Amino acid sequence: MHDIKRLFKRSDFPFILKYQSLRDILIDHDLAALGDAFVNFIYSLALSFRSGKPVGEKLDNETLASALREAGLRKILPFRMDKHEMANAAEALIVYAWLRGVMSIWDILKIIERSEDIRDSWRILLQRIAEEIRLLWT
Repeated sequence: MHDIKRLFKRSDFPFILKYQSLRDILIDHDLAALGDAFVNFIYSLALSFRSGKPVGEKLDNETLASALREAGLRKILPFRMDKHEMANAAEALIVYAWLRGVMSIWDILKIIERSEDIRDSWRILLQRIAEEIRLLWT
């Protein structure tokens, strides 16, 4: 069972139902702000797991922007976006997946841990989330 389902009811986040497409999710600034905190928390958990001690770090925008491009999601976004805006889009998508119960924190951590290359890990995560969300809407 996904951790969000144990903690919250879907009605606790009524805003989550307003999204009609991946693009809607990727360009939402409020969702990106929440996603920023969530992604940094996940990243810190992954680093803590690897190092065996508590770590608090921020994932850089370049890594997320690169992962978003490599995941093939850049083409969904508006034409003129810098790496900060692309990182925001990735963060919005990741937190949306967790809020919708598409992936648990453990699911996300397992994907991040699979590869030694951090960009590759986040690319795989973004691709998997996009696939799962598309399945929700079909």
